[in-house]
Amino acid sequence: MSPALDPGYLLLAVVLSFVGNDLWRVLGVVLSARLDEDSGLFAWVRMVATALVAGLVAKLILAPAGGLALAPLWLRLAAVGCGLAAYGVSRRSLTLGVAVGEAALIAGVAALGI
Repeated sequence: MSPALDPGYLLLAVVLSFVGNDLWRVLGVVLSARLDEDSGLFAWVRMVATALVAGLVAKLILAPAGGLALAPLWLRLAAVGCGLAAYGVSRRSLTLGVAVGEAALIAGVAALGI
């Protein structure tokens, strides 16, 4: 039997995977009960996370790579506008906003024959 298929090695791989990944998630859940959501530190973390996402979205719109670069800037901006409009109309449903923006981009690319 190959050492990679040995049940002991497989169990070791699962345990090490848990320790390397899920252990920190479990500790985060346990320790998050003590966090005050209204604290200054938590507000700062939320603002930094929001800024990182906004920067990533801006980079994807203004300097895209791969297949997204084939879509013209006006189409990418129009898709973002459609997504934002859907987000606002739907009482802040992020899922609907992203889906509408994506659908608008796909429809625009298809209409342009890109």
